[in-house]
Amino acid sequence: MRALRTGRATVGRWCLRHLQLLPVVLLVGGGLADYVTPPHVSAEAFYTAAPMTAAALLSLRATVLAGIGACAVDIALLTHFGFIGDSGGQSELAAVVTVSALAIVVNRLMYYSYVRLQSARRIALAAQRAVLPQPPASIGPLRIAVRYQAAVKDAQIGGDFYSAQDTPYGVRCLVGDVRGKGLEAVKAVAVAMGAFREAAEEEPTLVGVAARLERALLRERERRTGPERTEGFATSVLVEISPCDDELRLVNRGHPAPLLLHSGQVHSAEPSEPALPLGLAELAAGEDRTDTVPFPSGATLLLYTDGLNEARNRAGDFYDPAAGLTGGEFPGPAALLDALLTDVNRHTGGRIADDMALLAVTRAPAAPAAPAAPAAPGNEPR
Repeated sequence: MRALRTGRATVGRWCLRHLQLLPVVLLVGGGLADYVTPPHVSAEAFYTAAPMTAAALLSLRATVLAGIGACAVDIALLTHFGFIGDSGGQSELAAVVTVSALAIVVNRLMYYSYVRLQSARRIALAAQRAVLPQPPASIGPLRIAVRYQAAVKDAQIGGDFYSAQDTPYGVRCLVGDVRGKGLEAVKAVAVAMGAFREAAEEEPTLVGVAARLERALLRERERRTGPERTEGFATSVLVEISPCDDELRLVNRGHPAPLLLHSGQVHSAEPSEPALPLGLAELAAGEDRTDTVPFPSGATLLLYTDGLNEARNRAGDFYDPAAGLTGGEFPGPAALLDALLTDVNRHTGGRIADDMALLAVTRAPAAPAAPAAPAAPGNEPR
């Protein structure tokens, strides 16, 4: 994935570097074309376009220089053909001067728009870091990695969320997807993340954590109005991993089943009983069911949102993460997620229709026991 991004960035820089020469090409090419063609044929459009092109690609100084250059070329050619004094020549020069002045105005407007966009991006990034903080890279024997890929280029946050934290009951993880988009979805994400951070520290069971999340989302939904009031729910999966046991516990609320990877094999941790998403518990009777699955040393747990398994190629085929990961060997969770994103982008041709939140947890293999020290002379056992 990093290599793909690096290649695209290199191509982008190459194109931008050469596009910056376009105003010069238009000035020189337009002037030469005007000079070698008959007097009644004008290439004014070429060197008039130079300052406008500079306004979009270059700095204010370069735009001013391009405008001066366009006026100078036009004056030189009008003088050469003897048109500088007639009305047609003066009208042409006035047009070039006007376009050059407008180019300066356009350059300033684009600059201020760029400044506002950068400010908005910084605010969005700060919001993402506040709502979705980066989890620790390791907690005891567990190695953790996360990735978030937005469907909209340069978007920083959406309705997908993840969390992993150390608690008195073990490492607890959450991955989910709020129904809807936009600001209302971001609000629901903030509510769910806040409730999880508190409940994960206090509730002795995952069922209790899920109940706290349920109540928090219901309160958030009650504050909404109109159609949004019926859509305040979230699919999610909660995980609890004890550092001492070779197993983990899961509560799945209508979310894609996590994948367990071990020794090149991939298994889906399907829930023993289906459950509705968080925020819809009033539509079903009964309590959540906690499933326990093996999680030996060297195994990796992959949690993801439906943007991954619903990613389609041109033929409309869904991406199958289990098939894509089967047989693969990865040095750690970060390498696994990078390889997964590379594979799904290859499958879709880079056209991602939905956000993807990914969280991978690897239980590091147990370190080999140190050899016993040899007994001191004279202390050998009899």
